[in-house]
Amino acid sequence: MRWYWIDRYTEFVRGTRATAVKCVSLAEEHMHDHFNHYPIMPHSLVVEGVAQTGGLLVSEFNECREKVVLAKLTKAVFYCEPRPGDVLTYRVQVQYLNANGASITATSHIGDKLHAEFDMMFAYLRDNDFGDKELFTMQDYKHLFFNFHVYDIGTEADGVTPISVPDCFKNI
Repeated sequence: MRWYWIDRYTEFVRGTRATAVKCVSLAEEHMHDHFNHYPIMPHSLVVEGVAQTGGLLVSEFNECREKVVLAKLTKAVFYCEPRPGDVLTYRVQVQYLNANGASITATSHIGDKLHAEFDMMFAYLRDNDFGDKELFTMQDYKHLFFNFHVYDIGTEADGVTPISVPDCFKNI
């Protein structure tokens, strides 16, 4: 990932659910390019923020052994537009995880107001599907998880036991 459409996680329950926030700022370049003199955060970037929230939740469950990508957006309903100064709260709930990928449901809120609802499917990429090209490195994943505070607030599925940094990150 080169662009981050979440600022941090506020809840992270391994393989189950996550909550992340995105502060919408007039300082972001896309706010000036989308609609002249009417800055809003484009819905496509909200979809990407929710996908990042859910995709990292799915990836962490497998200790990043599987590369996760958004495979299908089956539902996206928007009720209002995010404006500068708004804080988007993305809430993601895993519906299933299996050997081929995962499915999530999600919502986006602006304060207490429902902003959008989503259903998404994720697929696992196999490194050999892309020849010699490495799509993501363990350093990339480690950077994301630490910058988004996953190991500061994350818990096991019981919602109480803190998750630990996986062995794959300890030697990087």
